[in-house]
Amino acid sequence: MLLNYLKIAWKVLLRRKFFTFISLFGISFTLMILLVVFALFDHLTGAHMPEKRIGQMLFVPTLRWEYKDNKGWSNGPVSPYFVDAYVRTMKTPAQAGMTSNVGNATAFSGGKLLPLDIRYTDSNFWQIMEFDFREGRAFTPDEVKRAQAVCVINEATARTYFGTATGVVGRTIEVNLQKLRVAGVVPNISAAHLYSYADVWLPYTRARNLFGDKRLQGDFVPVLLAPSAAAVPAVQAEFAAVMRRVPIPTFEGVATVQALYANADPVLAGVTRQLLADDNKTKGDNLGTFYTVCGILGLLFMTLPALNLVNLNVTRILERSSEIGVRKAFGATRRALVGQFLVENLVLAAVGGALGLVLAAGALRLLNESHIVAYAQFDLSAPVFGYGLLLTLFFGLLSGVYPAWKMARLNPSTALHGNADRG
Repeated sequence: MLLNYLKIAWKVLLRRKFFTFISLFGISFTLMILLVVFALFDHLTGAHMPEKRIGQMLFVPTLRWEYKDNKGWSNGPVSPYFVDAYVRTMKTPAQAGMTSNVGNATAFSGGKLLPLDIRYTDSNFWQIMEFDFREGRAFTPDEVKRAQAVCVINEATARTYFGTATGVVGRTIEVNLQKLRVAGVVPNISAAHLYSYADVWLPYTRARNLFGDKRLQGDFVPVLLAPSAAAVPAVQAEFAAVMRRVPIPTFEGVATVQALYANADPVLAGVTRQLLADDNKTKGDNLGTFYTVCGILGLLFMTLPALNLVNLNVTRILERSSEIGVRKAFGATRRALVGQFLVENLVLAAVGGALGLVLAAGALRLLNESHIVAYAQFDLSAPVFGYGLLLTLFFGLLSGVYPAWKMARLNPSTALHGNADRG
């Protein structure tokens, strides 16, 4: 029976090519847009190298100062002193490290200026992140402690500066007039990875202007690795307890700061907390609000083409009223007719879904080749492909249920006379 339904569905699609084209265009274009969005979201928040354990990672992107007498707020990253004095004292994390925000640097290669993005880290950063070293290694705790002139570079920098991405370990590269020995070479990291991307990584002790005193604010982001994904809330709770013990700073003996706020968040929650903060209140990460807004926008985006498909399907079905009348007159049940038309819509949605996947793959390839995001390689991963299948099923059912229900209610005699619109 199902095979017969599939054969009928295919013949129906070929019979009315214009309706089929319009339907396929609506499904495939909508799916393409949604799949591209899913792929970008997965690229940003998914478990990809070097953030393979992203589900266990927490970041502290900002420390917020609330001043007395309603004199406002100030936000900024923390200092190495803050990390050493408070973050490293935590017992729950499996590992605690830090990384600076990305800064600009320059090198000279073949008489040409080579702009680079530079990041300063401690040695624990390399234990938390899982870089796939092409050759060499990360800098060691001893090299960090002694502020050794070592660095890790990506493949693009190695090729541009040395002309090759292999055999460069131990060679010297000059960055910002500093002669550095290359300790290791790693693959190019997408700039969408906010806390791991760079062209060159140096020991944080090489940046004398970024540490050395007991100030709380600086240019660093603490990175915490929970023992497991289930232990993330416990790490967050301990960090909140640590923040309650941080003394309020004074300036020249005057207490102008009323309160300090900081949160250990997963990467997306850290972004939503800053973007959707309500009057600088940091009690919530606003992640639920973000997902709600995205869900509503996605539903609206999908509903509009689905409604158009419903109208097209109703028109297409009513044009077949005589066929429906004959089948009902010969004893076809309402259930059988509904099943047939649902199968037809699912076949249409499946073809549109396949085209949508192809179009999404092409769009992502164009994005990769445009280098809008440095070193980014957007692709249709297994989760994104799964979303595509679910969306295809959604379109097939949503656009087929009402037309099938309307068709099943047709009176046989009315349908045989071609007056289906009165059914």
